[in-house]
Amino acid sequence: MAIIDSASLPSPADRRDGRTSPLANPFAGIRAYFNEFFARAFDPYRPELHYMRGPGPACRAKQAAARRITS
Repeated sequence: MAIIDSASLPSPADRRDGRTSPLANPFAGIRAYFNEFFARAFDPYRPELHYMRGPGPACRAKQAAARRITS
C-alpha cells in the first residue's frame, strides 16, 4: 500500500537551516551584518575586566606576613 504525502517541496531559495538565500531577499545580508555589528558593539560583557592580572592585595599581604616570620 502506498502512502501519499501532500507536503510541499522546499523552494530553491529556502535553506535547510530555515534561512532564505540572499537572492530571495537582497537586504537580508545587510540586515544580518548590522544585527551582528550592534550585538557586538553594544555587548555589556567585557572579558578583559574579569581576567586576573596577577597577585592581588590579599596575596601580597600573605607574602609580606610570611617574609616577616622568616626574617
